[in-house]
Amino acid sequence: MEWFANNLIESILIIGVVLLIIEIVVLGFSTFFLFFTGLAAIMTALIIWLGLIPETFLSTLISVSAFTLVFALALWKKLSALQNKTDTKRAKSDLIGHSFVLPADIVVALPLAEKPSYQYSGINWQLNALEDLNKGTMVEVIQADVGSLLVKAKVP
Repeated sequence: MEWFANNLIESILIIGVVLLIIEIVVLGFSTFFLFFTGLAAIMTALIIWLGLIPETFLSTLISVSAFTLVFALALWKKLSALQNKTDTKRAKSDLIGHSFVLPADIVVALPLAEKPSYQYSGINWQLNALEDLNKGTMVEVIQADVGSLLVKAKVP
């Protein structure tokens, strides 16, 4: 504790850097509180080093709190907008292009739960199609979703 008091600038700087590392590396930038507080601690250490505020615990606490609030107000919308972006591109799947013989008829009008299934790689996949397909038809997977495969008749 004595080292912390005697080296307040370095201590606050180290705390700020550690908070930023935890936020970015460990938490994957999922919460912003540690990020704002880490930036505020680094800014406070810089201001104390420049001699703009006294090197006391109270001034340090007030400065870190104020800068945390300022950074939160200034950066919250921009950072939350970064988190809310979603990629709408479909993921590539090894199943697309896989061919097999249809084990049962697929009737498009039926709900997915009543359509036939196909076991592949230890998983029972519900089969779906854009048109009615008969049992024994050679089909090819054109889209893979969670638990279901969209197939079409394979043209030889």
